[in-house]
Amino acid sequence: MTEPSTPILPPSPLPTRAEDVPAAFAARFNSGDPNAVRELYEPRAAFVPESGVPVHGDAAIAAQNAPFLALGLPIAVRTRQVYVAGDGDVALLVVDWEIGGKVRSTATDVARRGADGYWRYVIDSPFGAAPQSD
Repeated sequence: MTEPSTPILPPSPLPTRAEDVPAAFAARFNSGDPNAVRELYEPRAAFVPESGVPVHGDAAIAAQNAPFLALGLPIAVRTRQVYVAGDGDVALLVVDWEIGGKVRSTATDVARRGADGYWRYVIDSPFGAAPQSD
């Protein structure tokens, strides 16, 4: 007898509104597909880990997201604020997040609408609003 397998779901579509970026990230993260997560970042995006030292580029950002994905637990997000600026193509996102009760914080992220109409992270700072430790 064969055991049932968990279906691999296609990633959610890229967001077309700034306020949908956190939910799109959660859906892609919860798919477990690192490439689906990577697609939510601009090519020259910055990721600011808990250390506060930003990294840039696909490989470095993937390396920062990998330990969280490796937990194999779902992420839950709650958007606190979305502030859209300029011509409506740049946004500051303040988002509370939690991964399976193991890790939680409040992110301060910057997203931009690309020429293709989709929103992607320019700066992902998942611990951006976390209190600094002494």
